[in-house]
Amino acid sequence: MEEMILAILAEACEDESVKDHLDIDLFESGLMDSLAFAELVFGLEDKLGVIISPSEIERDKMNTPRKILELVKERAGS
Repeated sequence: MEEMILAILAEACEDESVKDHLDIDLFESGLMDSLAFAELVFGLEDKLGVIISPSEIERDKMNTPRKILELVKERAGS
């Protein structure tokens, strides 16, 4: 599951480096903006069935690949 989450994230950010740098701040580094975030949320729901409403999650809870992995795994129940 982790590989799939990172693949969805890399696609949304249009940068494979997010797979190797799990603690990089995606917003501060410019890898993610609001459009990329929307693509990420859609991809997680479409490919994994994990629903994350952008209004329920604060940006600092999903600003690194590691935090995204943890949140998605928690929501997926694995």
